[in-house]
Formats: sequence, C-alpha cells, structure tokens
Amino acid sequence: MFDKYQVGSVFDEMFVSPGSPRRHYSPVAQRLKEMDLDEFERRRRMADILFRNQGITFTVYGDKRGVEKIFPFDLVPRIIPADEWAVLEQGLVQRITALNLFCQDIYHEQRILREGLIEPELIYGAKMFRREMFGVNVPRNIYVHICGTDLVRGGDGKYYVLEDNGRTPSGVSYVLENRQVMKRVLPNMFDEYRVRAIEDYPYNLLQTMRHVAPYQGSEPTCVILTPGIYNSAYFEHTFLARQMGVDLVEGQDLVVENGFVYMRTTAGLRRVDVIYRRLDDDFIDPLCFRQDSMLGVAGLMNAYRCGNVALVNAVGTGVADDKAIYPFVPAMIRFYLGQEPILENVPTYLCARPSELKYVLENLDKLVVKSTNESGGYGMLMGHQATRDERAIFAEKIKDDPRDYIAQPIVELSQHPSFCDGTNVISGDGTPQFEGRRIDLRPYILYGEKVVVMPGGLTRVALRRGSLVVNSSQGGGSKDTWVLEEEDQT
Repeated sequence: MFDKYQVGSVFDEMFVSPGSPRRHYSPVAQRLKEMDLDEFERRRRMADILFRNQGITFTVYGDKRGVEKIFPFDLVPRIIPADEWAVLEQGLVQRITALNLFCQDIYHEQRILREGLIEPELIYGAKMFRREMFGVNVPRNIYVHICGTDLVRGGDGKYYVLEDNGRTPSGVSYVLENRQVMKRVLPNMFDEYRVRAIEDYPYNLLQTMRHVAPYQGSEPTCVILTPGIYNSAYFEHTFLARQMGVDLVEGQDLVVENGFVYMRTTAGLRRVDVIYRRLDDDFIDPLCFRQDSMLGVAGLMNAYRCGNVALVNAVGTGVADDKAIYPFVPAMIRFYLGQEPILENVPTYLCARPSELKYVLENLDKLVVKSTNESGGYGMLMGHQATRDERAIFAEKIKDDPRDYIAQPIVELSQHPSFCDGTNVISGDGTPQFEGRRIDLRPYILYGEKVVVMPGGLTRVALRRGSLVVNSSQGGGSKDTWVLEEEDQT
C-alpha cells in the first residue's frame, strides 16, 4: 500500500524519501507492509465500530446531513521521539507560565502596557477582555489552568506555535479514546514501542482543580459545568466527568446563596468549591454578562469575586488567546521570565496597524487571514485557494474592522501517511494507496501545583486532499500520537 506513496516537497513525518522511513517509524512501516488490504480494512471497520459503540462524536452546527458525527480516526499513528518531545515540553511549560503572568498583570498592575510592549488599544479592544476582572484576585494567581496549544511543523522541519487555546480547549477526550482504540485494533504494532502513557490525564486534571479550591482543609467538591447536550463537545464533558468521578452539571443545577455556590442534589444543597466550566464568559452569569443567558448561574461572579469558588479556566483568559495578542507571546516570555522563547511563533501581521493592514490587503492571495476571536476553522480566508471575488469580499470585512483580523504567511504543514474513506489515490489497478495528509498537533497543558504536559496530544488530520484546515468542523480527523521513551530513540 506504500508502493505509490508520494513524499512530495513538504516535510513528511514518516518518510525521509520514498520507501525510506525515518528510524523511529521503521517498525510501523514494516507492520503495515506485511498487512494486506483486506486485513487493514477489517481493522479500520473494527475501529469505526468501537467509536460508534462508545458514542465518540462531535457536533457540526448547521450541517443539514445531521448533527452528531463520528470523529474520523486514522489508524496510522503519529510518532514523536523523546528528544524532540523534550524540547516541545519545555517550550510549552515556558509559554503557559508567561501567559498566566500576562493575565495576572493585565488585570492588576498592567506593567506590560506601561512599558509599551503592547498597544493598550489591542488589549481594551479585545472582545474577551473582561473589565469585570480588573483587581480580582483569582485562587493561586492561576488563570489558564488548562491550555491546548496548537503546533505545526513547517517545511524546514521546525515546530511553530500556531495559536494558544486558553479558554475552553477541547479534544482531549479524543486523545484518550484514540489510544484505547489503537491498543485494541493494532496491539502488535503498539507493542513494538515503549510509548509514554497518557491515561493519567483525568487524575492530573482533578489534582489541578483541587489545587485551586478556596479551602484546603477538606476534600473539595469539584464539578464540570456544561452548556448541555446540544454543545459540540458534550461527549467530552460527560467523558471527563466520568473519568474524574465528579458531577456533570448544567446551570439550572447550581444556585448561589449568601455568596456561596451550591449544587442541588436529592439530599439537599451541597456546596461546590471548584467549577470546570465549559461555556464562555458571556454565558456564565446573567447578572454580570449576557442577561438572556439560560446556561449560567445567577450570582456566580459575585461568589467568584468573594473567593468562595474557583473557576477553571478563570474568567477573562480569552484576552490571552486573542489572535491579535498571540504575536506578543515571545515578548511576554522575555518580559516576565527573562528568557528567550523556546518555540517560535508563525510570523503574523496585525491588521490593526495601518502599515501591516496595507500589506495584507495588497497580498491577500499569499496569506491566511483569521478573525481574532473565531475558532474551529471559521472566519478564515485561505488566500491562495480563494477566488478573486472571495478575496474582495473578505477585504471589505477587514477594512470595516481591522482589529478583528490578523494575517499569516501560508505554512505548508507537514504531512503524514493517511488512509481515509473517499480521499485516497487509487492506483491504475484499482488498489487503494496511502496518501500524505497535512497534520498539526494540540498538546494539553495543566497548570496546578506544577505544570504537567500530556505526552503527545491530539494530532488532527486534514482529510480533504490538498486542504490545510485540520478542524473536525471542516472535515478533519485525528490520529493517535505516540511519544517514545528515551530508550526507543535508536
């Protein structure tokens, strides 16, 4: 099935050249070569059945073909050597530390603004900057407890940070389920390696939540607050609650009395100490934010300000993952930590700056333009793939609200062999073949008593041929990601 695989001009994760796998991929390549097409298809169907039976789904809003989708899973694992991962891990720890210091600073002393490192209008113009948080002391001074940082590998083989997700990053349940399915479907392949475990993530997440509980003298009550069954990540909310052994609640299950948060139970009200909230700031408290919200808890912000409950992640962290603030993270690292950034950003143009706006408008056919507060692949223009009319329409949107857009040069994401329905090259004799598909990586970082980085993360795959968009809402899938132990480097 690899006979006609094309390495191409981009960085290939598995092959150095056609027919020559990288050393850490040799056992996987050999196993796949020994497997005939019928056997591979049987294992693919087995994986699909496992995902369907487990209810591993995501929601695509507005899709006329149906709402609930099985998350596409690619059987060929993505493998990261230990020495390569060590650098990524150090860079991610450095990055989340700086982002937390930035949030603490922005909502208190604002030293970074006084020093002129960031224009104040970029901060105050951010949709997720919360003036209600100014001067509020959050438990342990931790704002971003859970972060999903998206990494891409460019044509030069180097990793770059594409963006930080510091509000309610999703996808970790798929990482854990991918691993379980992989062990069951291709156990012999998995046994060829010493792969670092990821199964302790729910335990580490629970410890992170307990660390920020307002009162440390007794066992804190932790809950996950979900918007409900129609949310796109509802499967993940239920999965994490089950894995951690905590209650999954909706806004109507909670009530605030005398500055404390309580959960309604059959035995009466039970005090809640920590809430892992999976809904945006706008909806958490109708008395403070959107008055029409039916998802939140009236009075929750007052209890939060009084220090009687901890919210994970903190309110206002959206200012740190605003795409117009992203270009300044390297400067934050130097300013707060006195260190050079370990991981580089993708070069970014701020449309809020007139000189950079002019460049963007003149070069839309060479750039990727993103809305600063959208996610999931929405609000984005792939300039080189767009028509002239599409670029003209998008140019007007940028002119109307320059602060809402950034632009980046097109990064030729690394590719990985993939074998997915309806997307593969068919050889002349009708035999399906593997084909390179573009990928990224979302590691998950927990900031509690110490910073813990899950070994690996969610490798997302752009299943559409030629696409650079890996989001599940845009037709992407995922792979199991293996981080190897040190002894597996040769």
